Order: sequence, then C-alpha cells, then structure tokens
Amino acid sequence: MADLDDFLRTHAAGDLLSWKWQVDAAKQFRTHLARVEEAALAMGILPARYQRNRQAISVKDQLKLFRSRVAVIGCGGLGGYVIEELARLGVGTIIAIDPDVFEEHNLNRQILSTPATLGRAKAEAAAVRVAEINPAVTLVPRQEAYTPENGEELLHGSQVIVDALDSIQTRLALAKTCTDLGIPMVHGAIGGWYGQVATQFPGDDTVQKLYRRWVEGKGVEQKLGNPSFTPALVASIEVAEACKIILGEGEPLHHRKLSVNLLEVVFVAVDMEHAPSGEPGRKRD
Repeated sequence: MADLDDFLRTHAAGDLLSWKWQVDAAKQFRTHLARVEEAALAMGILPARYQRNRQAISVKDQLKLFRSRVAVIGCGGLGGYVIEELARLGVGTIIAIDPDVFEEHNLNRQILSTPATLGRAKAEAAAVRVAEINPAVTLVPRQEAYTPENGEELLHGSQVIVDALDSIQTRLALAKTCTDLGIPMVHGAIGGWYGQVATQFPGDDTVQKLYRRWVEGKGVEQKLGNPSFTPALVASIEVAEACKIILGEGEPLHHRKLSVNLLEVVFVAVDMEHAPSGEPGRKRD
C-alpha cells in the first residue's frame, strides 16, 4: 500500500507519528487503525503513543508486539489489569475469555468493573475498554468458559497464554492444554496480601508442582479475600513475563515461582525445577 506508506512518511515528525495522523490515514485510505499502525512500525516509524517505551523496547520489538496474539483466561481481578496493560503495551491481538458478568463485589478491585457495567459481560467490557484506550489493538471477546474440550479452538494461534483464573482445577487443565499446544503459559494467583507468578514453557510441569498438594476448592483467596493492590501488582508481573516471552528478551520465571508478600514487602523467587512432582488435583480421603 504505497500511498499509505508515503502518507505516513510525509506526516511523521522524525520517526514519530502522532495519533492525529494515524486517524487521518485510516479515514483517507479507508482502512483500520491496526493496518496504519503496522505499516508505520514496519517502516521504522513509531506511533507517538509508544515513545516512552522506546528506551526499553525498540521500534522493531514494538512491531513484534503488535504482530503478536495473547490469550487471557479470565477478565476479572487479574485479567482486567492484564488486558489493560497488554493494550497499552501495544500487543496487537488480545483474546479475552470469561463467561461471567460483573457483580457488585467486583468493584473493589476489578479495573473493568464500574457501577455502570454491573450485569455486563466481562469479556464485552474488556472490548469496550480496549477500544477506548488503544483502538489500534484488536480485542476478541469470548464470553465462554475455557474447558479442555474447547481449549484448542480458543487458544490456537496465540504466542502466550496468561492465566487469570480463580479455579485451581481449571488452571491445571489449562496448563495441560498449553503443553499439548506447545504454547508458553504465564501463571498468576492472588489471595489477600499475597500472590505468585510463574512461567511454564511446553514440556515443563511447574504449575503441576505448585499445586501438587491441592485437594479441592478454589484456593486461599476464598479465605483471604482480594484488596485492590494485589491483582494490580501480580498482573503487571504477568504482563512483563508475557512481553519477555514475545520479544525473547530477559530472563523469564522459567522453572521458578515468584512469591509476593505485600504485608511484609518480601519477594522471593523459588526454584521449581528440582521441586518434587506429585499428582495435583487428586482428592485425599
């Protein structure tokens, strides 16, 4: 699309393209903002919204993020923040999977929830939010629950899966699906002042090791509750992990669990590679 390229090159200020010119280009060439953003990045022109990324993320890497696809399982406490940050980061396609609607008890911590969204599907609210903050990003809402049966269809084509679930049983099933599909999975869990993050690559059994003593139920968050700050922090670490995986940069939490204790402000990385395996999920008598 040579005419579009010429337009972007002409209206760029150095190597930056303002939002105004992105919008004008989409209108003039009757194309989507996503097409404009990809064209600019492919020419080495950075949309101005990302200029504060550039010391940490190159234009080439920004294009890699834009061409990536991340599936987020759960759009509540963790998932809402994950989706918000992925969209602001510039991940081009986000699959938001959640069967639930917002309820009043979500208002204390879920960034996508407001009094106006009570009763609205969480996945649909995620689509509305992303369209507001970064219209060049495509969010695909799926108002359904992940299951082992539909996992391949939901997750196909994604470079990273982000676990924002509140069910250990479902999380263990998701870990197996990710392994079967050969997709890395970033795990996050929260409860009260505490949280944990781990990244599982295909062939690992980190998540199974984490929950090898699990008997049944959702986990500690049912007892400890969730204030607003814990999901925000843990979600941010999950997004950083997803970013590192997509870009192939840094050292992800591979074979490690990061334990977060905000009450005493203690962060501990635990080696999981040599942790004993078990049979998580098996009920004990």
